[in-house]
Amino acid sequence: MSQNGLVSGVAALPEADKRLLKLFFAAALGALGLGVLFGASTALARAGFVDLGPLAGYRAMSGHGVTIFFYWLYFAQAGLLLALAAAYGAPRAGFALRPLAAIGIGLMAAGFAASLYALYGGMPLLYDAPPELARERSAAVAAFYAGYLALSAGLFCVAAAAVATTLRPLGRGESWSVASFASVAWAGLLMVTAIAAFTAFGPSLMWALGLGTMPTNYSTAWHVLFHNMHYLPLMATVLLWYVLIETLTGVKSILGARFSKIVFASYLILVPPTSLYHMFLEPDLAEPVRVVGSLLSLFISVPTVLVFLVIVVSLEAHARAQGARGLFGWIRMLPWRNPAMSAIGFAAANLALGGALSFVLIQEKLAPLLSDTFFVPGYFHFLTVGTVTLTFLAALVYALPALTGRALGQPGLLRWLPPLATLGLVLFGTAGVTAGYLGVPRRVLDVSYAGDAPAAWGTLMSIVGVGGLLMTVALGLYVLVLALNLLPLKRGAGAAYPEVRWGGEVALDARAWTGPLAIAVLLALMVVFSVGAFELMKALPLEAIGGAAHH
Repeated sequence: MSQNGLVSGVAALPEADKRLLKLFFAAALGALGLGVLFGASTALARAGFVDLGPLAGYRAMSGHGVTIFFYWLYFAQAGLLLALAAAYGAPRAGFALRPLAAIGIGLMAAGFAASLYALYGGMPLLYDAPPELARERSAAVAAFYAGYLALSAGLFCVAAAAVATTLRPLGRGESWSVASFASVAWAGLLMVTAIAAFTAFGPSLMWALGLGTMPTNYSTAWHVLFHNMHYLPLMATVLLWYVLIETLTGVKSILGARFSKIVFASYLILVPPTSLYHMFLEPDLAEPVRVVGSLLSLFISVPTVLVFLVIVVSLEAHARAQGARGLFGWIRMLPWRNPAMSAIGFAAANLALGGALSFVLIQEKLAPLLSDTFFVPGYFHFLTVGTVTLTFLAALVYALPALTGRALGQPGLLRWLPPLATLGLVLFGTAGVTAGYLGVPRRVLDVSYAGDAPAAWGTLMSIVGVGGLLMTVALGLYVLVLALNLLPLKRGAGAAYPEVRWGGEVALDARAWTGPLAIAVLLALMVVFSVGAFELMKALPLEAIGGAAHH
């Protein structure tokens, strides 16, 4: 079995592969930086701090969703997938299909350019781009769908290159590490998602080009695609936790590699069929399908929760073997001064909040009431920013210096950015979820309604704006520090990040209660948020309840 790791494996890559990864990460940081600016503009407009006007405001809103949800998350995933595939395989041999990976980044970059052109060349279509919103064919509309298709084709190429890279060591009789096995599962789900994107956007592109009629089933195809697209980053997140925790502490799963592989494989089994809950807003959805969708939705978080349990139980068992005392004493022994550990810790807390709130939205009776309210961005940012983005940035904190051979600047600052981002997120998310419960619409920039709206709406949107500004500062500083490392600047060696080494064998019967306790707390939060949602919805007047928009 390969004994390579993230840092040593990336550092050992051929220079051509390092240059390719730098392109992926530079594009990812560029998309993140641009998306943060769009998001800040939208948050300020919602809060009433600035007046962007309808066209500029909706361009900013569309730009935020497109650049963050499609390009930042998927440029980062593509680069990190390739990095893990090579680092835990045969890093000195490099990527197995380098030309295909290069085509992938070219297609993704072309898609990004087309999407940006579409945002400023026509009417903003929001990130889901329903053709009925465009109404008329145009070059900008065609560019919008062509951009998404180019991104999808590029992702398919990168995923195929990653699979080929992980397969190569098997020809020499080596077995897959957990990271290699999980990377293949990740790549497989990326390929499935790319195919789903062609099903969703292909007919719309044909219509925009005048080569077909407007699609009548766009929303169904979008639901299937969207479901995969927002669970793929979560799968990538927990895999990166698994890899980074081993890098930070030397701890491997005490449950064994086979169990970890089964858990990661379960994403392929449990994620695709659970997409039915996205269709709860369809008026003609049969009742049996609604029942099945409700039941399947219970399995959505199972793989993520299991990986979390594996990591926490393993960490706690090793820490207790090193002398940790008390229920939470082991947590204090973790290397919290390491910026990656700081990011992972806050990402886990944000995942608990976002996951518990997401359970509210996947219930059949609540989905029609909340899906067109600010509840959606309120809870979703706990996942996209607080969980996935912080984790991807933590991975770049380790991957970029291994690529460039230069230490990151401002390691002390990086350690405090996750709590700053989370503070902003708590303000944004708490106010946003509350606003959603009170009926604030999610895709309306000016919620004052000429003074006719409840006064609480304006107050809550002001808090959303403040939270958005704090997140903007934290993520902007992240982008600046990481982007500077990609530039050929002279830099000193820098101080090593604090780490701990708890490797070695630990008995399976070691006491480890924090993981199960955390799951119990998560279940309790789900119940509290759900009951609270039902009670608030019953108390609202009918006209304050959100309508049936698709998330």
